[in-house]
Amino acid sequence: MQLDVAFMPSGNLSHDLEAVKRAEQLGFDAVWVTEAAHNPFFPLTLAAKETSRIRLGAQGALAFPRSPMVTAQIAWDLARQSEGRFALGLGARTPTPIDGALNGEWEDTLGRMREYIESLRAIWNTFQTDARLRYRGQYYRFRLMAPFFNPGPISHPAIPIYLDGVNPEMRWLAAETCQGLHAAELHTVAYLRDMVLPAIDEGLRTANRSRSEFTLVLPILVVSGANEVEQQRAAKTVRERIAYCAAIPEHRRIMAQHGWESLAHELITLARDKRWNEMRNAITDDIIEEIAIVTEPRHVYSRIMERYDGLADRVCLLLHAGSIELCEAIAAGRDSF
Repeated sequence: MQLDVAFMPSGNLSHDLEAVKRAEQLGFDAVWVTEAAHNPFFPLTLAAKETSRIRLGAQGALAFPRSPMVTAQIAWDLARQSEGRFALGLGARTPTPIDGALNGEWEDTLGRMREYIESLRAIWNTFQTDARLRYRGQYYRFRLMAPFFNPGPISHPAIPIYLDGVNPEMRWLAAETCQGLHAAELHTVAYLRDMVLPAIDEGLRTANRSRSEFTLVLPILVVSGANEVEQQRAAKTVRERIAYCAAIPEHRRIMAQHGWESLAHELITLARDKRWNEMRNAITDDIIEEIAIVTEPRHVYSRIMERYDGLADRVCLLLHAGSIELCEAIAAGRDSF
C-alpha cells in the first residue's frame, strides 16, 4: 500500500513547491493537489520541473466548469513536463446547501462525466496521432482541431484519470472507465466494505477488467501534532471538514449507516443558516475517532496500516502545505514500521 500526501494550495506558489519537493525527499509516493480556493494546476506546473521521482496529481479538479478541451490541454502539458508522472483527478462537485457558487449544468451528472472522459481521450488521441477529431455526445461535441492548436505527441500519452467517488454511481463509472478512484474523505472501514468496494467490483465486471487494473486511493484525515496545541488545531480542522462533508446530501448513506441521520439534518440546517461554529461543535470525539486517524505523529503510519491494509492500493494523508514537520514525523514512523 503506497503512501501519498494531499494538500490544498496556499496561494503562495513558492511555499507550495517547497512542500512538494520535501514530500519527494521524505519518500512519499505521490502528491495530490486538491482544488478549493486555488487552482491545483499551478503548483503542479512548477513541481513537474522541480521533482524527478514522485508522482503528481490533481485531485478533485472541477470538471464541468472547464471545457474538456481546456482540461485536456492542461493535462497534456503536465504529462509532458513531468515525463509521465502526472495523473488527472476529476471531481463532479455540484452545488450543496453550503455553497452554490459554481456555475454549470448539473443534471445527469453521471452521463455528463462519462462524456467528459470520452472527450478527453478523443482529444488526447488527436494530440498524439493527428487523427481527425470527431466526438459527438449529448453534452459535448468536438469536430475540429486546427494544427495551430495541436500541441503534438508526447512520450507518455496514456494519462491516468481518477474520479472523486462520493456516490455509488460515480464509483461504478470510475471502475468501468478510469484508472482509479479517490474515495470520499468521509468514510469508515464499514462504509468502505459495504458501499465502496462493491460498487468498484460492479464497475470492473461491467468493463471486464481485473482489480489489478484499478487503483483505489483513500484520503485520510489526520488528527496529530507535536504538542497539545498542534493536536487541538488539527482536531478543529478535522471537525470542520467532517461537518462540511456531512452536510452534503451525497453523504447521507454513510450518515445513515452509522446512525447519524439526525446529526446530518441538523448540520444541513446549520449550514443554511451559516452557523459554522455550531456545525463544528456538533462533531463529537467518537465520530472523529471513527473517521480520522487520531494519534501521535510517530504512530500515524502504523495506525493507517492497522485500519486500511488490504482495503486500498494507496492512502493519502490530507494535510495542508504548512504541515511539513508533521509529514517528516509520519515518514519517520513509516521508516521504522
